[in-house]
Amino acid sequence: MTQSVVVQVGQCGNQIGCCFWDLALREHAAVNQKGIYDEAISSFFRNVDTRVVGDGGSISKGKICSLKARAVLIDMEEGVVNEILQGPLRDVFDSKQLITDISGSGNNWAVGHKVFGSLYQEQILEKLRKSAEHCDCLQCFFIIHSMGGGTGSGLGTFLLKLLEDEFPEVYRFVTSVYPSGEDDVITSPYNSILAMKELNEHADCVLPIDNQSLFDIISKIDLMVNSGKLGTTIKPKSLVTSSAGAVKKRHQKPFDAMNNIVANLLLNLTSSARFEGSLNMDLNEISMNLVPFPQLHYLVSSLTPLYTLADVNIPTRRLDQMFSDAFSKDHQLIRADPKHSLYLACALMVRGNVQVSDLRRNIERFNVLLTKCPLAHCQTVP
Repeated sequence: MTQSVVVQVGQCGNQIGCCFWDLALREHAAVNQKGIYDEAISSFFRNVDTRVVGDGGSISKGKICSLKARAVLIDMEEGVVNEILQGPLRDVFDSKQLITDISGSGNNWAVGHKVFGSLYQEQILEKLRKSAEHCDCLQCFFIIHSMGGGTGSGLGTFLLKLLEDEFPEVYRFVTSVYPSGEDDVITSPYNSILAMKELNEHADCVLPIDNQSLFDIISKIDLMVNSGKLGTTIKPKSLVTSSAGAVKKRHQKPFDAMNNIVANLLLNLTSSARFEGSLNMDLNEISMNLVPFPQLHYLVSSLTPLYTLADVNIPTRRLDQMFSDAFSKDHQLIRADPKHSLYLACALMVRGNVQVSDLRRNIERFNVLLTKCPLAHCQTVP
């Protein structure tokens, strides 16, 4: 098994990262009920003996002692990181994985990229090297950041160049959250444009997420739940809500629900790296199959079924409908209509107990539909 390191940058990156780690822990706990440190857990977590003084002794086999996330947390404001360290995930991180400041980047790309980049370059490299040394076979770096803020856009893209220079053979997989057109930060469009240049040059694969699309999805979910058609019973121990009080908190902080959608996307995307399977798709294969040219590395992502994101008990949707929904504009995490675009390649990652014959039948069905359209061609990667 290979390992990956998650680098969370800025307020948005750390909040999404916090949701991801919580969901991943709960998913592994549901599967690995004996508490054995296996290869699935080792892909994103270290097993540390806290009795050993210093960095802690890593334990490769046996019972789980203390899990530490393979992560580096960076933010030029202390608020979000301190909140994580005081929350239920405080034992998953330690001070050696954190880089924080007090002043913040003031929603200015140049401050994050030029000022804090040069100021914290050596510290960032040291944390990244330490994380890499704890991996037996480092496969990729997952960078989570926003494009509108100063730290996320500036420092987040600065470390991409560091990773390219220091770890040229390791994939750089970036999840970038773009501001909506109604963003109240006046500098966010400029930050996004300046950060885009760095993403073009130094990232291997980018998953752009649009805040407006996330907001629209949450609005649709709330509308469906409030209509009463799908039922409103909350599933116990759901892997979608990040905690027992997440549903209440979602109405107080709208971004919590939006962050949870992105975290679920990353959870499903990394499932093949975290669990064994006969048809698993390696993370490197995503870049190899879906990126036709180095700078054409932006992927449009979708998630279905959306109903699970509302944690409501509903009948299981038919696989055929889920395939159709994956190409619907209502299920895209960026504002785009796939039916009016050109496909160079497409990957459909399915989780669950699904028959291969059903998958092949739906793939053939979509190939027939898309070949009838002169503007669309779909090469599906199983």
